Amino acid sequence: MATEPRDSFDRVPSDVARRGAHRGPKRRGRGWIIFAWAALATGVLVGLGAVGLFAINNSSTFTSTFTGGSTSAADTPTPTPTVVPTVNPAATVTILNGTTTEGLATRAGDQATTDGWSVGAEANASATDIAVSTVYYADANNEGAAKGLAATLGGIAVAQSNQFLGTDLTAVLGADYKDPGNG
Repeated sequence: MATEPRDSFDRVPSDVARRGAHRGPKRRGRGWIIFAWAALATGVLVGLGAVGLFAINNSSTFTSTFTGGSTSAADTPTPTPTVVPTVNPAATVTILNGTTTEGLATRAGDQATTDGWSVGAEANASATDIAVSTVYYADANNEGAAKGLAATLGGIAVAQSNQFLGTDLTAVLGADYKDPGNG
């Protein structure tokens, strides 16, 4: 059997307590260094995830806590815009009588026409037991006109609904409506 020539790995000092050619003594505190790097990586990943979720949801605002108590624009509530009642003669208006009173839609239509509205139809509603008079509008742009028609008809209620899509404004007169003919 042939023997290999001796090299530098075969000459190991006798005072070193190691086994094999590449093993050395473990450094002290090596476990804490690995733990610190793992904790740092975890913190960075969690922070990036939180910022990513806030960016996706657009649900947080980062404000400085060192402002000294000043009030920012985000602290003051935004006022809700109010819609002003208007008369819109270009709007198509339908007036329906939801009661058993004869000619109520015609009298209300005459009153609306006198005040500048273009009433296209005056008819009986499909029911005669309507309790609350209401002006219905489907398009949000017609809210001001609906409030104007409601004011013309004596201050009746206004509601947005897709129930009457063939017209811009539909007034359904109910039992609470004050008949202009019975003045």
